[in-house]
Amino acid sequence: MSASRPVLALSGGVGGAKLALGLYRVLPADTLTIVANIGDDFEHLGLTVCPDLDTLLYTLSGEANPELGWGRRDETWTFMAALEKLGGESWFRLGDGDLATHVARTRRLTAGESLSAIMDDFRQRLGIAARLLPASDDKVRTRLDTDRGWLDFQDYFVRLRCEPVVHGFEFAGSETARPHPGFLAAVADPKLRAVIICPSNPFISIDPILAVPGVRQALRACHAPVIAVSPIIGGRAVKGPTAKMMKELGLPVDAAAVAQHYRDFLDIYIADETDRDVVAGLDLPVELAPTLMVIAEDREILARVVLAAADRARK
Repeated sequence: MSASRPVLALSGGVGGAKLALGLYRVLPADTLTIVANIGDDFEHLGLTVCPDLDTLLYTLSGEANPELGWGRRDETWTFMAALEKLGGESWFRLGDGDLATHVARTRRLTAGESLSAIMDDFRQRLGIAARLLPASDDKVRTRLDTDRGWLDFQDYFVRLRCEPVVHGFEFAGSETARPHPGFLAAVADPKLRAVIICPSNPFISIDPILAVPGVRQALRACHAPVIAVSPIIGGRAVKGPTAKMMKELGLPVDAAAVAQHYRDFLDIYIADETDRDVVAGLDLPVELAPTLMVIAEDREILARVVLAAADRARK
């Protein structure tokens, strides 16, 4: 049965995690592998912080903070309050529960464990049956070429609140990074049902994954359908700076432009029903669906739409 065949999802943080959760809820949990963006990772206050991996970890375990959209549920902020009194850096906020994740991870990385092994242990301890992998155990760091010079991602995204104008990107370390073996094995699995590109920012959430050598080629050669869900609805990004970046890069701010960004390996594109005319001219199969995920049921409905499209297009 198709429902028992493995599914691979590529995801960034909050937006991608919504569809990842929908997939997790409608699939046999042990058939799902999620590969996370590591380009957002950085060292802060002596700790290794992995925002997208942690967002997926908290979302799939039911620990995510529904008010903030990031961090842990029922978070407290004693650490940050004390740090501010001491004149410490407080521009990147770490809640007390979230801080424990970074402390535990950093200690184990320093002791020589791999990021993937640590995250695998974390997800098991939090009761997650799906597999959660970093794109690589090597460091890949997103940097942005802006009107204020080159910026590390978190400086742009958090410290400067996405205000600088973006001219381009680089993924430092990607040229020598090695894709996680489990990632490439999942893409090559003859039983694979689909590869799903979650509705994450294509430039700063998915491109760092694709920049790891061998990944894009593996997706081109994949026997299973590769499907992307648009993060743009009606000319707007649901969350984050995707639309702003597209405009600054001279791209049309629409769903079709995202499809073209993935065109070299994409088999099917899922766009919102409101973008019917925008995607009508694309030279690849397009399925229309309600892609705005507001409540839990929205996530599951979209997950079923994507999986059904994959089954119809099985190579």
